[in-house]
Formats: sequence, C-alpha cells, structure tokens
Amino acid sequence: MIVSNVSLSGCAGVNGAVCAAEGHQAGGSDRSTLTPTGNLVVSVFLGFIGTFGLVNNLLVLVLFCRYKMLRSPINLLLMNISISDLLVCVLGTPFSFAASTQGRWLIGEAGCVWYGFANSLFGVVSLISLAVLSFERYSTMMTPTEADPSNYCKVCLGITLSWVYSLVWTVPPLFGWSSYGPEGPGTTCSVNWTAKTTNSISYIICLFVFCLIVPFLVIVFCYGKLLCAIRQVSGINASTSRKREQRVLCMVVIMVICYLLCWLPYGVVALLATFGPPDLVTPEASIIPSVLAKSSTVINPIIYVFMNKQFYRCFLALLCCQDPRSGSSMKSSSKVATKAKGVTPTGQRRTDFLYMVASLGRPAATIPQLGPSFDATNDFTKPPSSDTIKPVVVSLAAHCDG
Repeated sequence: MIVSNVSLSGCAGVNGAVCAAEGHQAGGSDRSTLTPTGNLVVSVFLGFIGTFGLVNNLLVLVLFCRYKMLRSPINLLLMNISISDLLVCVLGTPFSFAASTQGRWLIGEAGCVWYGFANSLFGVVSLISLAVLSFERYSTMMTPTEADPSNYCKVCLGITLSWVYSLVWTVPPLFGWSSYGPEGPGTTCSVNWTAKTTNSISYIICLFVFCLIVPFLVIVFCYGKLLCAIRQVSGINASTSRKREQRVLCMVVIMVICYLLCWLPYGVVALLATFGPPDLVTPEASIIPSVLAKSSTVINPIIYVFMNKQFYRCFLALLCCQDPRSGSSMKSSSKVATKAKGVTPTGQRRTDFLYMVASLGRPAATIPQLGPSFDATNDFTKPPSSDTIKPVVVSLAAHCDG
C-alpha cells in the first residue's frame, strides 16, 4: 500500500531523507516517537493485517491456478489486485512490523527509500486495478454484443496500464520530484509529506488527484451506471429483479465505503501534513490512516473475490478436497439453446419454446434458428453478477396452435 503513517515527527518541515541519513549515520538508532505501548499496539495490528492479507491473497492465487473454471478475463484483473496486495504483505508489512516491535527503523536509508517506493507502487497498482475492474464490468454490461470469454487482450491491456500508470507516479521521487523518507513515528517510510517546498507540494497534489481521486470517481461512475442500467431492465419475474437490484446495490455500497474507509483518511491526513501547521498531526493520530490503508490488503480479497460465487464454490471445494466440476450445480457448461415441445393429451394444443440456458462456460458456436412458426416475444439483458463474466442474454419465443 501507499504507507500512510502521515505525521510530523522530529523531522517536520525538513527533508525526510536528510533526517534519515543523519540518523543512520549516527548508528541507525532513531527511536519511534510513540510510547512502548503504542508501538506494541501498532505491531499487533500490523501482524494481524500482514498475516491475514498474506493468507487471503495466497488463497486467491491458489484457487485461480487450481481451477480452470476461474481463468476468465475478469478474474485475471482480480488476480492483478491480489498480486499487488500480496507483494505489499511480503515486501512491506514485515519491515514496518519489525520496526514497530523494536521502536525504530531497522534497514537504513537505502532500505527506507526502497520501502517507500515499492509500497507506493503496489498501493497505486491496487487502486488503479480497482478502477480498471469497475470500468471492465461497466463496458461489459453496456456492450450490445456478448463479451468473448477467451479474449484476454483488453484485460491484459488494462493490467499493463495499471502498472505503467503506477510507475509514472511513483518513480519521480527517485529522481528529485519530492522524495521518499521516514514518516509518522519513524517506523515506516513513504513520500516526504511534511516538506513545504514547491517541488514536494506539487508532487503531493498530483499524487492525490491522479492516484486517489480519479480512481474513486471512475469506480463511482461505473458502478453507478451499472446500477441505473439494472433498474431500467425489465425481467420475467419482478421480485427476482428487485432482489438482483438490491444485491448489486449492496455490493456497490460496500465497495465504495471500504474504498473511502481505507484511503480517504490517508489522503486527508497527507494533505493536512502538507498544508497545515507543523504540529497539526501528531504521530499517534497518524497511525490510524496507516493501519486503515494497509487493511485494504485484507479487505480487497474478501469483497472482490470471496463474495464472488465462482470463487466461493471453488473455495468450498478446496476445503472439502473435491473438484467443483464434479457437481452438476458447479459444473461449467456452455450457453446452449434448447427447444422444448409440449403436447396436450388430446393432441389439440402444441406449445413450442426456444430458451437459452446461461452458465459459466463458453457460448456455443451455433444457435438454432427460429422456425417460421415462431414469433419473437422478448429479449432482455441481465446485469453481470459476481460469478459471471459477461451479460447473460435470454431469448424466449413461444407459439401456440389450436
């Protein structure tokens, strides 16, 4: 994550990298400005976040690699989010956890710069991937034709964009546009929020706008449009449509609230540290945004993966050492068109139906055409649920003789 222990330590108003260099030259004994109890509490939370974030994201990757039914373009985006969160848990959280247990930064000035860059990069990748995911769902829903589940080009482009975009905004501090250095109580490193120079302030404003506000607006716009589209769709069963609308609304609200809960405090405190008076944000207060930002590594897999029916079924199958494809309800199949005929005992009435059964697999290559005795009645498009990767199109046609 973009580590967000934004506070003003003894280096307030001074370049953090310079303070770090001085401290490390003195033997690397910079002590945390928190009390021993405060460091212990932070260590407990970081240990919890690091452990569960690692387990959750590793489990997502295991499910994706083991079950072929999960290998779809939209799920590949979820894998990108899990990988970036997993890298934070492996390359970031352990160092801040160790520093909190000892009450000081442990791996020197170069390690501080590396830590700040790596965690900023992975955090921005996660945020941009969430925005790309929302746009992909929105574009899939609004496309008049069905998405090809075997076409990974669009999704791979989105994943590449998320990493390139993140590099564009996290590399500049390495070359003089702002800098990476100690922050908060001195047990983590990130962008130098407290420098009051024009160089640093201009970078912080750009980072806040393009890496926090823009992804949030994309997410709100895309999921808002999806919700409006669902409300305008008329289904066969009105009660089913209402249930679907309520479920999607609940998902959207949860996604937006968790995004704001994890990242808004970070952004607000960063801006306060940048533009406020030197003693406005204390080290104790700055710990809260830091922990909330890191907690997204635990929350993201739960919201975007384990609330997905496909992943949840595969997760249950993994726990029971079963193959999800062995059960009829979990078997991946193609979208097929089926023609059913009903004949009354007297033979006076015949009812013909053409219906399409949607499932998780690849659509059939050919669909039987309606005969001359059929009349088209209704076409409608369902919104993509959490366990589907494309719009589900159901066509009904019926003709009665006699």
